[in-house]
Amino acid sequence: MRVLVAGGGISGTATAMALKLAGHDPVVFEAYPTGGDDVGAFLTIMHNGMDALRAIGADQPVIDSSFAAHGVELVAPNGETVGRREFGTEGLDEPRTLTRATLYRVLQEEAARRGVPLERGKRLVSAKPGPDGVTAEFADGTTETGDVVVGADGLRSVVRRLIDPAADEPRYTGQTIVYGYTRAPGLPEAPGIYRMVRGSKAAFGFTTDPDGATFWFARIPDAERSRDEIAAVTPAGWREFAHAAFAGEPLPCADIIAATGDEVFGDHSYDVPRTRIWSTPEMVLVGDAAHAAAPADAQGASMAIEDSVVLAQCLRDLPDPASAFAAYEGLRRERVEKLVASSSGQDVGEKPGWVYEHHIDWSGKIQ
Repeated sequence: MRVLVAGGGISGTATAMALKLAGHDPVVFEAYPTGGDDVGAFLTIMHNGMDALRAIGADQPVIDSSFAAHGVELVAPNGETVGRREFGTEGLDEPRTLTRATLYRVLQEEAARRGVPLERGKRLVSAKPGPDGVTAEFADGTTETGDVVVGADGLRSVVRRLIDPAADEPRYTGQTIVYGYTRAPGLPEAPGIYRMVRGSKAAFGFTTDPDGATFWFARIPDAERSRDEIAAVTPAGWREFAHAAFAGEPLPCADIIAATGDEVFGDHSYDVPRTRIWSTPEMVLVGDAAHAAAPADAQGASMAIEDSVVLAQCLRDLPDPASAFAAYEGLRRERVEKLVASSSGQDVGEKPGWVYEHHIDWSGKIQ
């Protein structure tokens, strides 16, 4: 099948690589001329995400462009370390940290190496089924026809709305996330771990890469602002906003923020707890387009990659797209909805490790 993949981010490129391996003919359409949405952030691909990449042989390029994360250290508001948890890796893939922009680049380069076309500046606006398949229409006036469309177009997915015009909007979590990077000397270091600090007004986390750079983020309660207002905030504005959340506390957070230059970025945090309809006979959703989680469990990228691989397996093994999409949803919906609930602080009744120990066997056949 010729598969039109809307979105050249994590889920789009991973889906395209998996589909290529499954014997299909994917082409990726990326809305942005360069880069992508939220490229200033960094993330950790956890054990299960790395396992999913390994299932399609795409893990090594990510490993080569990232650094290992070994565990988490918890720090109380008074500065006292109150807990430490190692990321157990026995029999599991090791978590890796990298910037979102780097992950986009690495996955897009690997997809291109495998012969997957990626067309930039192609923002999907509509898709209509017809006798020759489904025709995608783009904002620049061009069209493309394929057998199916995969909506890997993120939190504010156009494909989600095409599938279900009454689909719920993303839900604001009540937090703004600020990310920053600094190489300033003399700062506290956390090599190979994430030091998670609970301030009196906000949460902060940081880690140190092998070259000595500090990667940090702050999760700050905030009233929702318009997208235009958020886009207008300068790096200095984000730095001041984050610094104010920790000023005067006996913690390293304010010092790290103050030592950061213009490499600071912010945005609101949203989730998508439940998407009522995941597919039609011609279109299907993956990643944040189907389910977006708050960043607390660090699973957004990993769950998106899992989706990508499982969808490709279903389209490889089942006789038609409609049955493949139904099987894919049956395999994925409960897991991802539990993860979104867990990331919002709910007890989902699962044993520790239920997320990380998930394994995908590419050689296994979907029934």
